[in-house]
Amino acid sequence: MRTEGCREWRESLGAYALGQLPEDERAGLEAHLDGCRHCRAELEQLDSVARVMPLADPERFGAANLPPPELADRIAARIAGERRSARRGRRLRLGLALSGATAVAAATVLAIFVLSGGSGAGPEQRVDFASLPPGMKIAAVLKPRDFGTEIHIYVKGVRSGTLCRVALRGRDGASLSAGTFRYRYGKDDAVLSSALDVARTRAIVVRVGRRAFVAPVGARGAA
Repeated sequence: MRTEGCREWRESLGAYALGQLPEDERAGLEAHLDGCRHCRAELEQLDSVARVMPLADPERFGAANLPPPELADRIAARIAGERRSARRGRRLRLGLALSGATAVAAATVLAIFVLSGGSGAGPEQRVDFASLPPGMKIAAVLKPRDFGTEIHIYVKGVRSGTLCRVALRGRDGASLSAGTFRYRYGKDDAVLSSALDVARTRAIVVRVGRRAFVAPVGARGAA
């Protein structure tokens, strides 16, 4: 279970993933990570973005593609909420001092400008997951965007509060995280983003709690 202490440590995860956390703070954060699986899970999501950033080729950059307006609004609203609730008044570190799914969303926006190469063209694709446990339903709609792919994910029939992780798997078999969200009764859907183009996506992976479910993109049924 998360504690109030986690809130302050999670503000440092983005800088830690990028290797920018001051040395005097690293030891304390690493000690906290040893005993907190929730913060470790969030750090893994940020690490997946930080690892691909060095692959960027500055000479290939053109005009920057803007993320969808609604994504920026969600991030801005969460930043404002964090600022109001922060008890020690820590300053947010470059928009990465967020928590939960918002931290991953902010990191994904940063990766958009590093890896963007999609045209935003093409039809949206609906993906239905098969071979699910009785009572569970998972579906997704993948929408091409200039920055990559907008993912509308639908989950139903799991325990409220369950952490769900979403990733797109490319043609080379590598997975790129699209973020996380917590399933809540009465709110079955979430909107996430990935820098991977729909045209280059082979499958979508949804981890619900400890179980992973995979569905191919461009075909019916689960893999």
